[in-house]
Amino acid sequence: MGKFKNAFILLVLASVLILSSCSEQVDADGDGKIKIIAAHNQTSPNSPYQAGLLKFKEVAERESNGTIEVEVHAGTIGTEESELVEKLQLGAADVVVASPGFMTQTGIQEIGFFSTPYLFQDYEHWLKVVDGEVGKKMANLLNEKSDNSFKLLGYWTAGVRHFYGKKPLESVDDLEGMSIRTQTSGVVAEFWEQTGAIPSSISWGELYQGLQQDVVDSAENAYPFFVQQAHHTTPNGKYITETAHDYTTRFLLINGEKFDKYSKEHQKIILQAAKESVKTERAVTQKQEVKYKEKAIEEGAVVNEINREPFIEIAKPIQDNFAKEIGVIDMLEKIRELK
Repeated sequence: MGKFKNAFILLVLASVLILSSCSEQVDADGDGKIKIIAAHNQTSPNSPYQAGLLKFKEVAERESNGTIEVEVHAGTIGTEESELVEKLQLGAADVVVASPGFMTQTGIQEIGFFSTPYLFQDYEHWLKVVDGEVGKKMANLLNEKSDNSFKLLGYWTAGVRHFYGKKPLESVDDLEGMSIRTQTSGVVAEFWEQTGAIPSSISWGELYQGLQQDVVDSAENAYPFFVQQAHHTTPNGKYITETAHDYTTRFLLINGEKFDKYSKEHQKIILQAAKESVKTERAVTQKQEVKYKEKAIEEGAVVNEINREPFIEIAKPIQDNFAKEIGVIDMLEKIRELK
C-alpha cells in the first residue's frame, strides 16, 4: 500500500508542477497580467498586416485596462511563415498570420483548399464563404486536426493576386516556359504548371533581387504587397496582368492550448480584439488595392486585363480533384452555391 501511496503523491506533485509551469507561461509574474507576442512576415510598416495587428494591440490593451500587453513584430522574428508557425507551436510567439498554402505543410491538407486558384469569384463571394458556415467548419477542422495547437481568431485577406512579369499576358499560351515565383507544391503549383509556367521557389525577401537580376521571369501577388516591395520597378515585374486567380485568405492564429489557459475575461478580450483586427485589416487591404495599383502605374508599370475563362477552365478540374482527395466535396459544392 505504501508504494501505491507514494506513487500517488508523486503523481499529484507532478501535476502541480505542470499546472504551475503552465500558469507561469501565461502569467509569469503572477500579477494577473499577460504579454502576447504577435507577429507577421511583412517588413513594410505600411502593410495591411501591420495595421491589423496594431488594431489587435490597441483593443486588447484598452479593453483589459493594461492587463494584456501586446508586442507587435513586423518581420522582425521571421520573414517566412514557417518560422512564425514554428514559433507559435514552441511558445516563442502567441499570435501569428499564416496562409492556407503554408498550413498544409503542417499536415493539415484540408486547410490548403482555400488557396485553390479561382475558388472564389470575387471579394463578396469570398466574404460569404469565410464569414459563413464554410468558414466556421474550416476553423473547427483546423483546431481539431492540430490537436488545439492552432485556434483560428479570424480570417484576414491579402488582397487579389495577379500575375506580374517581364511581359504582359495576352493568353494562357504566353506562360509557356516562363518561371514564376509561387508555391512549388500543391494545388497552386499544379495550376501554374498546367498553364505551362514553371513554379520557382524564391523567398519573399529575395524576390526583388530575383526579378531585378533575371533569376525568375515573373511572380504573382496582390498590389499592396508587391508594390510596397517595388517589384513593379524591376525589368521582370513591370508588366501586370490582372488574372485575379486568388481572392486570398490568411489565418490569424493563436495557440489553442495556451489560449485555454488564459482567464475567461482575457479570452473574451482577445476574441474581441481579433474581431476588430479583422475589420481593420480587410478595410486597409481594400483601400490599398486601389492606392498601390495607381502608384504602380504612375511609376511606369503597365497593367492589362485578360480573358480569365481559359484560366478558370484549367482550375475547375484541379478544384474537383483536390476536393475529392481531401474529402471536402461538400465544402466545394457549398462554395460554388454561394457564388
